[in-house]
Amino acid sequence: LETTNFTGTLPDGISIMNPFMEHTRIREICWQFYSRFYHDSRPRFLILGINPGRLGAGATGIPFTDTKRLQEYCSISVKDLHTHEPSSVFMYDMINAYGGAEKFYGDFYISSVCPLGFVSKNQAGRMVNYNYYDSPALEAAVRMFIIENIIKQREIAGLSQVCFCLGTGKNAKYLNNINKQYQFFDEIVPLEHPRFIMQYKNSMKYVYIDHYLKAFSRYVK
Repeated sequence: LETTNFTGTLPDGISIMNPFMEHTRIREICWQFYSRFYHDSRPRFLILGINPGRLGAGATGIPFTDTKRLQEYCSISVKDLHTHEPSSVFMYDMINAYGGAEKFYGDFYISSVCPLGFVSKNQAGRMVNYNYYDSPALEAAVRMFIIENIIKQREIAGLSQVCFCLGTGKNAKYLNNINKQYQFFDEIVPLEHPRFIMQYKNSMKYVYIDHYLKAFSRYVK
């Protein structure tokens, strides 16, 4: 994680968010998390989100994991920092339905199409999350970085017959397009993004959890 860095040039108005390089505390959290759940050579299925957000992986270094879920379900406490991220709520409700963190992380490795996040200043002057596909210029700037990252994450996970993509729209379209060219995986399985579910379909949250579990059950035996 400490070697994950982007050295290219970003479009004007967009900044990189690299929690691994910027915060010693996040590196310590990551060490605890990955030592606990991934200290083995067991192959896992890869799940790819979009890129880290400020309140999830941007704060903890762990994809789709805010500080509350990190302490409650992973037994890793973060002093003097408290974050709440709706996507993390959905993911850990799903993880608990799957059988808990130990079982889930024993079968899956979660990362992102782009391992580093981006921020941009909105009209009110606030820094907000920015996705790698939100502008053609940014997408072009990070293309090779994304390709190199997917290769690394596939090697870490150890299984390439399927990749679960979080996001059925632009993220799935992008991942499918580069997968056709580079043949990273035999199949891409898109799933609705947790943020979309929590923002627009919260009343149907458990329907989507069931959809996740059924998609996983096709491959996890």
